[in-house]
Amino acid sequence: MTISSSLNASVAGLAANATRLAAISDNIANSSTFGYKRAETDFHSMVVENGRGSYSAGGVRTTNMRLIDQRGSLVSTNNPTDLAVRGRGMLPVTTESSIGVQNGDIPMLLTTTGSFRTDDQGYLRTSSGLVLMGWPAQADGTIATFPRDTADGLQPVRINSNQFAGEPTTTMHLAVNLPATSTEATSVSGPEQLSIEYFDNLGKSESLSVEFTPTIPATGASNTWTMVLRDSASGGAIVGEYTLQFDDTRGTGGTLLSVTTVSGGAYDPATGVIASSVAGGPLDFEIGTLGSSSGLTQLSDAFAPVSISKNGTPVGNMTSVEVDANGFVRATFDTGVNRVIYQVPLVDVPNINGLKTLDYQSYAVTPDSGSFFLWDAGDGPTGDIVGFAREESATDVAGELTALIQTQRAYSSNAKVIQTVDEMLQETTNIKR
Repeated sequence: MTISSSLNASVAGLAANATRLAAISDNIANSSTFGYKRAETDFHSMVVENGRGSYSAGGVRTTNMRLIDQRGSLVSTNNPTDLAVRGRGMLPVTTESSIGVQNGDIPMLLTTTGSFRTDDQGYLRTSSGLVLMGWPAQADGTIATFPRDTADGLQPVRINSNQFAGEPTTTMHLAVNLPATSTEATSVSGPEQLSIEYFDNLGKSESLSVEFTPTIPATGASNTWTMVLRDSASGGAIVGEYTLQFDDTRGTGGTLLSVTTVSGGAYDPATGVIASSVAGGPLDFEIGTLGSSSGLTQLSDAFAPVSISKNGTPVGNMTSVEVDANGFVRATFDTGVNRVIYQVPLVDVPNINGLKTLDYQSYAVTPDSGSFFLWDAGDGPTGDIVGFAREESATDVAGELTALIQTQRAYSSNAKVIQTVDEMLQETTNIKR
């Protein structure tokens, strides 16, 4: 019985070391595979009690585990949509085949890195068919509120490279010096005019015409102007008229003393903004606060537009797509517009090593891993997303080769035990002779 148990234990040892050898060979074979997580084989002894005076070898069993929580180092690339997770968390992906079926059931898989590029349909996918998923942005670039404990809000990230985009002008800052001599009784000056381009909601170029007409008194100087705003999108209609009074005292001379609204949006003395309205909607027209020299001034004898600034851009073509550290997929246009089109969250589970391992360095949530939660990258326990980067294999080739030597020795030792048991059984058989 004892000899037979020795034989069985050695056979179990051969099988266990063969299993470990398979894990080692898989690790070494994937030492250059981006995002690969090494497999590890653990040995567990089996004890069989036969009472005093005898011992029965129980043998050995193995368990295999994929160490998903072990991360490889990050290496830089030249592709902006090569992504890697730095820290805790995983990227949500799905399979190309599930998108092709179009039955509404898109499973969520996980991965820690991927080289994503647009395919013929615009989806960001890897060469192995994993498609990046994220929350779609609204028209203004904001992300709506989606549930964090379900993947229902996630969609495959799809890039339309032929997309056009523009931003309407909503704010405008004007710094102009008006000639003080034009408001004197001896002045023969007429109105001063200025045309400022802006972009409407459809990206078309329009203009806001600003006319400054001095009030010429019978004697002395009035230091008063009438400012009229006309909108080209409204057929040149007046959208605002204001009476500007400038200070002529020492210290604050030449700055705005008061702004009186004749028609149009009201002037806010705290911010220096006129809440005007053009054909496409409201437009904040900033002329400066009272007593400030940063907006409209009245000095000397020259009309001088000092500074004109505004937001908004014309319609432009998409030139590139990048993913920032917080997971926002940003499209850049040739006009300089940078717009958020998706947000890629990071998926976290309580037991990351409990995930089910699938092909192409992807994983699926299981009861052993626990329920998942979708975090904003960089929030909570998660790390951030790194573009222009890939995660290398977690395999340590030197360590695997060392384990290979140990496994070979253990396998040979078990084989030697079997040979010894065979010789002992042969000696037992020879007793009868």
